[in-house]
Amino acid sequence: MKKILLAACSFAAISYASAQQVRMPAPSTGQTVKQELGLGFVELSYSRPNIKDRKVFGDLVPFGKVWRTGANQATVLSFTDSVTIGGKKLAPGKYGLLTIPDQNNWTIIISKQLNVTSPASYKAESDAVRVEAKPKMLNDKVETFTMQFANIQANSADLNIMWENTSVSLPIKTDVEANVMAQINNAMNKDNRPYFTAALYYLNNGKDLNQAVTWFDKAIEQDPKAFWVYHQKANALAKLGKKADAKAVAQKSMDLAKEAKNDDYVALNEKLIATLK
Repeated sequence: MKKILLAACSFAAISYASAQQVRMPAPSTGQTVKQELGLGFVELSYSRPNIKDRKVFGDLVPFGKVWRTGANQATVLSFTDSVTIGGKKLAPGKYGLLTIPDQNNWTIIISKQLNVTSPASYKAESDAVRVEAKPKMLNDKVETFTMQFANIQANSADLNIMWENTSVSLPIKTDVEANVMAQINNAMNKDNRPYFTAALYYLNNGKDLNQAVTWFDKAIEQDPKAFWVYHQKANALAKLGKKADAKAVAQKSMDLAKEAKNDDYVALNEKLIATLK
């Protein structure tokens, strides 16, 4: 009898332990979004509650109080490079993202605190920067709380915060220009110099075109059959107003592209030559 009772107790204990390990869907699912920004990355980790027939702003999320900007754990923004938010430069690292929603104005807070899940745990002295933002009304209701990066440019992106019929945007900037120029200056002091990359950056970003042409020539010395280098040199000459020189270089590029059986660059050079008449 004792053995039967012992076996029954053991079975019950095992069943209870197994029950404790059952996973259930999270009411507010987690999401991590990683976006290239400039020469680095920005990453956002947050939880996404649903409306579930509730009134959100002014009720579920009270006006005038600090909100974790999500659910469950604190919302965290990470930067691999320095960024500028609200006119203030922030060092690479992890920051808490908090907001204070209101009917006509939101305060977006980038905080050094990474554990704020309620207004009581928020410390204003840990603010890295505060930004005021005007909420916009959305025509379509957003059921699941959503944050995403949009309007991605070479040196900036917007973090859009959307839920119910409200949208708020936080601009984030990074200094690509200083980083790229520092790399170019450093690389040009080495033996294996990236002439083509540096020249292309100068061409596409309004820098010294004569310097760009000089570097394209250096790149051609490194690879005399590089039809893509000739093409970009022709573009630089065209911008300098040297149409005859540009046409001759574009023709050279096209001849080399035909030799390499690269129809894309044949077409690009044909279009360029047509603009130089």
